[in-house]
Amino acid sequence: MIKVLFICHGNICRSPMAEYIMKNMLESERLTWAISCDSAATSMEEIGHDMYPPAKRKLSEEGIPFERRRARQITRSDYEKYDYLILMERYNIRNALRIFREDPENKLTLMKDYTGEGGDIADPWYTGDFDLTYKELDRGIRALIEHIKTHDL
Repeated sequence: MIKVLFICHGNICRSPMAEYIMKNMLESERLTWAISCDSAATSMEEIGHDMYPPAKRKLSEEGIPFERRRARQITRSDYEKYDYLILMERYNIRNALRIFREDPENKLTLMKDYTGEGGDIADPWYTGDFDLTYKELDRGIRALIEHIKTHDL
């Protein structure tokens, strides 16, 4: 099974949105047997907190199921456990490397790398634009799933 971990700063907006969007797509494409995903933070700021309410509202608007969860910080063992470590912005890479120490298998990638757009996923905590973040995540996750189907399945 291919394992994907979405990573952002606090694990209350972008990374859990990505987790639930991907889980919904995997269910729709009947790929849950082959690919799983989870999410985590680079910081300790929101550890134990549930997803940010506006993120939940956006997922609900889009018909994406989710459940109550608790934010967690990445651990060094996550590097070995997951095949793909997908970060939302460049700043997250620097912070992830503080925990992982290195990236010998080149597992750390940015979400938008899969769309060819490059750059960061907009942080709705600061922008308030959950519509834009959802659209960017949707495009990125569709491209990621196609990449995995082409290269790993």
